[in-house]
Amino acid sequence: MNLYEQQAANRRRTWIVMIAFVVFLVLLGVGFDAFFFGVDRAFVPVGSFVALGVGSVSALVGYVKGDRMVLAATGARPLADVAAGASEDEALKLRQLENVVDEMAIAAGLPRPPVYVVPDPDPNAFAAGRGPGHSSIAVTEGLLDALDREELQGVIAHELSHVRNYDTRVMTVVAALVGGIVLLSDWARRGMFWGGGRRRGRGSRDGGGAAGVLFFVVWIVAIALAPLIAQMLAMSVSRKREYLADASGAELTRNPLGLARALEAIDGAAAPTTSVRRGSAHLCIADPLGRAMNLRRGRAADLFASHPPMADRIAALREMAFERGKG
Repeated sequence: MNLYEQQAANRRRTWIVMIAFVVFLVLLGVGFDAFFFGVDRAFVPVGSFVALGVGSVSALVGYVKGDRMVLAATGARPLADVAAGASEDEALKLRQLENVVDEMAIAAGLPRPPVYVVPDPDPNAFAAGRGPGHSSIAVTEGLLDALDREELQGVIAHELSHVRNYDTRVMTVVAALVGGIVLLSDWARRGMFWGGGRRRGRGSRDGGGAAGVLFFVVWIVAIALAPLIAQMLAMSVSRKREYLADASGAELTRNPLGLARALEAIDGAAAPTTSVRRGSAHLCIADPLGRAMNLRRGRAADLFASHPPMADRIAALREMAFERGKG
């Protein structure tokens, strides 16, 4: 599969997961309305709309101010400030970083984003913001020490691809959907605990027959598992966007092997990126927490890991280089 086929496949899979997200939220809302308000009022998932509206508030705050919050939390400093107090060797690396960002921004057709350096010895990088013109890129000191120019170019191209693909916008929508599902699940559990639905839902349960009973059994199970299912869907979107950014980054550099070698160097680092907190971990090119789940293959990793296994990402990039070489 060449890089263009990789891009198309990853976009398609992301949309499939997003549609599943919305369908799940709507079904939870229909069941919520049927249980608490009666079947006659359950054609429009009022509960879903209300929960999604509430969940969107926090997501929008993160969307507007998220990049500044993440940069502040990691202790990231503007590139110019770091360069002002750098030694000659460090200044050379920072100048190389600046040149690479300029090159990749031109290749991507994007305005040059502000660049920050995180004082952490572990090699890692992330992009944060709302999209082109409103995003920033941050790299750790360890990344500058660990990579050569081609490898650094691959990482920057990967992060700029997140910006160009509006991945932060996608993840903001995902955050709103997760918030809506979790709120709806919480309201339903609290309502059932306090006896909700017994009066207004009686007609719907009595009149629905076996199909109605089965629907409510399935709905109650779904409500109980909703937070876990929502998290699984969110992690799936996050993994698909990493694959897409790898493929898009390879398109920008025309050098998939540069990014492949960079991922190998990042994967070989033993220490976690302590400057990055759990809430921002999904933004990084590699899991900054070093969680074992992100290193595994199999069904459990496919459901709960925030990042694809590095070995699979590297293999996909090497396959792109082989396909491009054949053409």
